[in-house]
Amino acid sequence: MEKAMRDFFLFLSKNRGMTKLAKRYGLRFGAKRFVAGETIDFAAEAIKDLNDQGLAVTIDYLGEFVDNEKEANEMADNCLVAIEEIGKRGLNSQLSLKLTSMGLDLNENVVMNNMRRILDKAQEHNVFITIDMEDYERCGKTIEIFKKLKREYDNIGTVIQAYLYRTEQDIRELNEYQPNLRLVKGAYKESPDVAFPEKKNVDENYKNIIRMHLENGNYTAIATHDDAIIEYTKQLVKEYNIPYNQFEFQMLFGIRNERQLELAAEGYKMRVYVPYGTDWYGYFMRRLAERPANVAFVLKGMFK
Repeated sequence: MEKAMRDFFLFLSKNRGMTKLAKRYGLRFGAKRFVAGETIDFAAEAIKDLNDQGLAVTIDYLGEFVDNEKEANEMADNCLVAIEEIGKRGLNSQLSLKLTSMGLDLNENVVMNNMRRILDKAQEHNVFITIDMEDYERCGKTIEIFKKLKREYDNIGTVIQAYLYRTEQDIRELNEYQPNLRLVKGAYKESPDVAFPEKKNVDENYKNIIRMHLENGNYTAIATHDDAIIEYTKQLVKEYNIPYNQFEFQMLFGIRNERQLELAAEGYKMRVYVPYGTDWYGYFMRRLAERPANVAFVLKGMFK
């Protein structure tokens, strides 16, 4: 039943018609729990509130299905505005983005031009940029673009997904770049030809890449709500005497808020991923797919 529900919401996440409908009707039906708002002003208020509680942030101006250069450039423009707001307000926040929203599916010139604009502005305001990982079809292209940009900029990282077979090799190959990586389990529906179909195998690979990346001496963001993974990381850090400034935990806005505060109180850096914008539908569907408990929250909100 849980797998069927996950597959259902992942299917809905790719529906362009529903995406357009969601943009038209705004943040309803429980999405406000996971999305800070539709504008940078709402996002900035959320960041300040989290910062005041001792939590770091990364924000994401949501956008999917960008299919022309004008839209890609507008998405980049919104990222520039967000970076300026972070700098102007003195917020403790990074910025995350998807390369498809920057023009990845159009051509490399568009995406590289937009990324350089963003990274130049981010350098001015001392803001770190993370390239989010998307589905398997775009994984290789995303990593190659990251490598090119990492040769030019220090303020950039990317995301590696534990559920892909290729991931261990990606970690090995990326090590020469001394990359700052966010390690995640993975939130897209993939074929068993390219991804572990069983959760236990994903979890084991996740532990493996956390250990590898930390042992390599690289900065590691462990993005998880799974207590077993959190406890594994704590023990690993203790066993290998890894300094607290070499890693952080990350969780999503609206999920396990109390646990976020607990980790911060224990002395760990805790960063919250805060999405905002009008193009929230695909992100929202993937959050429902990840945790069945999220569906219950949404249903409660609809009938209040």
